[in-house]
Amino acid sequence: MAEKTVIALGFFDGVHIGHGALLRRSVERARELGAMPAAFTFDRAPKEFVTGVSVPLLTSAAERAALIREVYGIERTIVAPFDNAMMTMPWRSFLELLVSRYGAAHLVAGHDYRFGYKNEGTPEILRTWCAEHGLGCDIIPRVELHGVTVSSTYIRTLVEAGDMEGAAAFLGHPYAVTGTVKHGKHLGTEELFPTVNLMPEPWRVLPRFGVYAVRVALSEGSEYAGVTNVGIRPTIVDDNRVTIETNLIGFDGDLYGRELRVLFRRFLRQEKKFDSMAELHRQIERDIVEAQAEN
Repeated sequence: MAEKTVIALGFFDGVHIGHGALLRRSVERARELGAMPAAFTFDRAPKEFVTGVSVPLLTSAAERAALIREVYGIERTIVAPFDNAMMTMPWRSFLELLVSRYGAAHLVAGHDYRFGYKNEGTPEILRTWCAEHGLGCDIIPRVELHGVTVSSTYIRTLVEAGDMEGAAAFLGHPYAVTGTVKHGKHLGTEELFPTVNLMPEPWRVLPRFGVYAVRVALSEGSEYAGVTNVGIRPTIVDDNRVTIETNLIGFDGDLYGRELRVLFRRFLRQEKKFDSMAELHRQIERDIVEAQAEN
């Protein structure tokens, strides 16, 4: 028999402070019931599966699970495949699945949560069904900040505009990109500064092209101040390939093949093409000084 759980329901892209209201309530209810708090999400955006069109996202499923664990202390995130069976599943069957497979004793959802075939399930239906079947249920009202409803859609616009402070306020944590370090073309590294490269996935929402003050978290737990360029590095290469290229201030070593997380703190300047490597070098030195002050 499945362990008794309290499950927060949602897609949780970005894991923002609105999601946080659900997740904190789940932890509270789990403590009251002697149950395990959990979150339920999908491996992909349902809209992407339905339409076949890539949906821009702030986080991968793995990043969502990590944030839910690190920020809200919920160890279990259920990442279910969104496939044809899930798309066509009646809302009653979906709720029965949560009980039979995942041990749901209490469900927590947002004011606009929809579920089941053709999104026929609503918060009102969820509340009624839970009452009829002996489950607890909390419907969390909308969360606002500065008079704006907190949503992943709104946060995506902040990230795309390079407003990292604004995004962090709505997220409750810095916007971050996690990835495995790839070898770059090693162009200009001797003349400039050694950097590490992450290749962003096609679906990922990226900050506007430019240079950012960042913190870089390595997998073993150490952190470094850094300077990150998001864009095509027009002074160095001409292939228009978008990269996330980061200089870790004070780090000496090889990170190839290792996972790291780049946490964006503040936009410093636009990406531009310099007339010479020497001019770019001087600008990067200024960027590093500014990033150190930010960190």
